[in-house]
Amino acid sequence: MIRNGHGEAGGAKRPGPRARRAVRVWCDGCYDMVHYGHSNQLRQARAMGDHLIVGVHTDDDITLTVDGRDTYEEVKQAGRYRECKRTQGVSTTDLVGRMLLVTKAHHSSQEMSSEYREYADSFGKCPGGRNPWTGVSQFLQTSQKIIQFASGKEPQPGETVIYVAGAFDLFHIGHVDFLEKVYGLAERPYVIAGLHFDQEVNHYKGKNYPIMNLHERTLSVLACRYVSEVVIGAPYSVTAELLDHFKVDLVCHGKTEVVPDKDGSDPYEEPKRRGIFCQVDSGNDLTTDLIVQRIIKNRLEYEARNQKKEAKELAFQEAMRRQETQPEREIDCDF
Repeated sequence: MIRNGHGEAGGAKRPGPRARRAVRVWCDGCYDMVHYGHSNQLRQARAMGDHLIVGVHTDDDITLTVDGRDTYEEVKQAGRYRECKRTQGVSTTDLVGRMLLVTKAHHSSQEMSSEYREYADSFGKCPGGRNPWTGVSQFLQTSQKIIQFASGKEPQPGETVIYVAGAFDLFHIGHVDFLEKVYGLAERPYVIAGLHFDQEVNHYKGKNYPIMNLHERTLSVLACRYVSEVVIGAPYSVTAELLDHFKVDLVCHGKTEVVPDKDGSDPYEEPKRRGIFCQVDSGNDLTTDLIVQRIIKNRLEYEARNQKKEAKELAFQEAMRRQETQPEREIDCDF
């Protein structure tokens, strides 16, 4: 799924006698509702070595071991522990809150509304305080973030330019399966994903959709290895100008409902007229709506789990703080 640093299977050459030893990197986590923060972590981890192995935790978190020790204590002592830089402004807690609160504050880069700030200060918060690892912060888009995720490659002669469009909200495995099927339609594909403006998505989805704003959705889609380019704020109707500008050979859409444009027209009328429209079945029934329904159904369970997780992490932080401030024992060397 992740673009940067993904290795190709098979065809590996046996290292010669003087070849350096390959560096194998292990990275683990819960990865619940995988977002661009997770993608950025894996991108950084992959850059630390030659092969990346990712471990996905069970439904028990492993911030601490059963006896209260740091789960990474042994590798730290062995000097084999490295940390990835946290992606500011995104967390699973934040995304869950957007689903539960029927607010559209996240569609704007302005200061968070008082309602959302109240949520950010209280949702799933343990009595001991707020843990910065789990808390909510504001996302600020920068060009550097986009550069880190983008492939930077233009379509080459002989490549088939394929255009897909949508919200791609809460980018999930259903989206990945769809893009993989699209990618497999050509021998040399160049997939362009058009992302609709937040207001456009809200028009045809309603409620507080999209859950992720345009900039966040951009990073999520760019992280996918099957996508070569993203149109940030694509028109809802696939126009002749768009098709000509990107020299599109094929336009694809999944099995989800196609809502008519504001004037009642078919948004895929032009590619259909040109005979380059294709409907693709991803074979996956997961949708953003289903994810939101799961969160709403299990809200109380999630809050309790989040409180427990934060309490453990805060206790660990306090233990580490005491350890760092504790004076070193003096050793009496009487010869």
